[in-house]
Amino acid sequence: MLKQLRIFVRGSVIGVGFRAWVKYQSKFVKVNGWVKNMGDEVEVLLQGEEKDIKNMTSRIKKGPPTANVIGTEEIWEPPKETLESFEIKK
Repeated sequence: MLKQLRIFVRGSVIGVGFRAWVKYQSKFVKVNGWVKNMGDEVEVLLQGEEKDIKNMTSRIKKGPPTANVIGTEEIWEPPKETLESFEIKK
């Protein structure tokens, strides 16, 4: 069953390749969605199977070596549409 999770990521995640890293990780985990900068944090929307979303969430909480994730806020929500890919939003 299709699940959706919105994550707000805080820390040193702007200007360090975090969004590109999230998109790259999405290919291995097989989730769709998007990632974008939101002021001093990053917002990520994930769609897929619950186990895959949890796997991706675990990766996001660790982040790439160039970032320093200090906290996340997770909001499970019903999908309003089905996303077919993963993209970086401006």
